[in-house]
Amino acid sequence: MGDNLDTTDFGYRTVPRAAKKPLVRAVFESVAPRYDLMNDLMSLGIHRVWKRIFVTALRPRPGRTLLDIAGGTGDVSFGWLGAGGGAAVLSDINPVMLEVGRERALARGIVAGLSLLVADAEKLPLPEGRVDVAAIAFGLRNCTDKPAVLAEARRVLRPGGRLLCLEFSRLQVAAMAPLYEAWSFRVLPRLGQAVAGDAESYRYLAESIRTFPDQEVLAAMFRDAGFSRVSVRNLSGGIAAIHQGWRL
Repeated sequence: MGDNLDTTDFGYRTVPRAAKKPLVRAVFESVAPRYDLMNDLMSLGIHRVWKRIFVTALRPRPGRTLLDIAGGTGDVSFGWLGAGGGAAVLSDINPVMLEVGRERALARGIVAGLSLLVADAEKLPLPEGRVDVAAIAFGLRNCTDKPAVLAEARRVLRPGGRLLCLEFSRLQVAAMAPLYEAWSFRVLPRLGQAVAGDAESYRYLAESIRTFPDQEVLAAMFRDAGFSRVSVRNLSGGIAAIHQGWRL
């Protein structure tokens, strides 16, 4: 990670903080048309199981509102609505990703209950106490100021609301490490080049997982942002994890 307030990480590179958002935007504009395929490649399709577990953990209920932060092409919002949740706000800083999400929603006949919001997760254009549940799935690691994202999520939650974060995390099974490293840094960029014509974006995505805070550090960041009753649930041996915190 960057070692002062003027720099930050972009994969294994250290870049000026102001440069990260345009660099991340370029990555996701490149992969947006094949975003679901990208997630399948990165997780061997297991992300679909993780997202089902994640949506269940959100506890969708009629009358409860969801803010899907950095929601990309809409998987979590669609899962929430399909499970009987109330209104969902699908937000992302990247209009290209949201456009893919809009097209997917229309193809699925999802109109009622879903709204789209182009928004920077670090400065959400929503009033305090606006939503019951906030979710961010595979988006936090791409944000420049992660503490600001957590603080904003807490701000827009009603008292008694929850933030849940699904993100790639630190593998807890040592025997799996050599295969996981080979997949991430040897196979994945080559697949990205072959399937999407873009090895560099996939290399960045693999690197961004390694520079992301591990389970304990992210849990501490939740507490520092003011969340209570913080918990962590590892998935697939820690390849991914769900962090949860309450605004009390």
